[in-house]
Amino acid sequence: MPRRTGLQSLSNELLKDVLDYIESDPEQTVSIDRRAYLSVESFRPPSPPEPSRAQDIGNLRLVCRQFAEIGIPYQFTRIATRFSRQGLARLENICSQSHLAKHTRKFSYLVPYFWIEGREQIEQLLESERGHRGFLDASFFQRKAEDQWQIIHTKEDARVLKKAMAAFSSLQHVQILRLQDEADRTLLEFLQESEMPRAAMVDLNWTPACVHATSTVAQALLQAGSQFSRFSGPMMNTQSALAIKDRIPKTVLVLASKLTCLELHFDDAEALNERMRAASNVFKAVFLAAKNLQAVHVGFPSRSPLALGLEEVFHSIQWEKLRAFGIQAWRLEANEIIQLARRHKTTLRGLRLRDVQLREGSMWKDVLVMLRAEMEQLEWVSLRRVDYSKHFDELWANSMEVPDESLGGSESDEEDDFPAHFSAPGSVINSEDDNDSEYEHSIADTDHGPDANEIALSPNTTASMPFCTCSRSSNPASADDLGDNGLFIFHQQRKLWEKWVVGRCPEHSCS
Repeated sequence: MPRRTGLQSLSNELLKDVLDYIESDPEQTVSIDRRAYLSVESFRPPSPPEPSRAQDIGNLRLVCRQFAEIGIPYQFTRIATRFSRQGLARLENICSQSHLAKHTRKFSYLVPYFWIEGREQIEQLLESERGHRGFLDASFFQRKAEDQWQIIHTKEDARVLKKAMAAFSSLQHVQILRLQDEADRTLLEFLQESEMPRAAMVDLNWTPACVHATSTVAQALLQAGSQFSRFSGPMMNTQSALAIKDRIPKTVLVLASKLTCLELHFDDAEALNERMRAASNVFKAVFLAAKNLQAVHVGFPSRSPLALGLEEVFHSIQWEKLRAFGIQAWRLEANEIIQLARRHKTTLRGLRLRDVQLREGSMWKDVLVMLRAEMEQLEWVSLRRVDYSKHFDELWANSMEVPDESLGGSESDEEDDFPAHFSAPGSVINSEDDNDSEYEHSIADTDHGPDANEIALSPNTTASMPFCTCSRSSNPASADDLGDNGLFIFHQQRKLWEKWVVGRCPEHSCS
């Protein structure tokens, strides 16, 4: 047998190190209890690989069998599939090859708006638009609408999804995302602005798309007996919860029992309170079934906070293994947050309270004091854009668009999680890098933040004994020094508060 030379003589471990310079290891993920997890793993859509890098990996796999095998995880650990003929055909091709499919750990389903009606009117409608907004090809939209109709009525998507979920034996994470390409965005803007009668006859809608995608993926996972444990829906529609309001299918409860991580963000503000109250029993059933949850996030549009009580969604449920909990855009009493945190004080390591507005009569310092004094396992807390409800309403009362600067700061920490092509209608989103991740390594974690070097062991103190660091810390000495006036919150106050909550003295408890 001829002796191998050159690259082929290297061990597989060294070859993987080389590949990591081309494309980062796809099997490395952020832990679910870290602050960056929500943005990096759950809410950030899959980034298409740079053409040159994808070509490099593809070319490497063509060299020999050894390289072909080593390169598989870099191409197939994370699969993103569009709801389209081409996307489903590609998915079926992958899952038909077991040596590829067995590596898939994360599946992202990219679903466009569904054409409900108006396919026949689109040509006449767009004819009048020529020259005003650039050329919109009516035949393109007609083909797209026809493809959607064919896929749904032949149940091609359901068939391929069932085959894929059965083939993905290592699947851990499922993500459903709304996809909006440039042509769709331009057409939707035109339909919203047009005063022509025909425009009202053309209906592109996310609600049926979200409901259909959720139900077909759920059925496929159940039939396959998938051992997945994480589900992310950063652009869910409240109708998808209402669709199962009257009858909780066994499907949902069986899948919920498998979950260790559940992240849901509802991005439609219309009749939000009424719809979420109607879906309260759905959440209760799902959360009761999901006994193994380690991470939970439920959020709503930042500009339209939910006005229901926290327990109308969470129903005083306690998860014994919960390590990270997050909510976004909620009007709450301080005691609601305190009671939920207290139920999980022995396990919770991360707490996200993004866009939470406290009602009149509540004080943020009461929440902060409890977190600092009682949450001994807490490693980080996110207070991005927290405020008082009355101040929040005053900012928005006479404005259609209040910039984030007016809400307390303009730093990168105030940017949102979703790139524009996956964004909610009307929102301005342009962040590609995760600011929570940056912050996690700056001041949120005192083991790595600027104060890390200020905390040193006393020469006469053993590492196992607590020692006082009060005099060394730049944090406020007590809650009275937090500057909470019960009216409004400055951006830098939030930063300080986040640091103060987790920056405890090892010897003295909070006062």
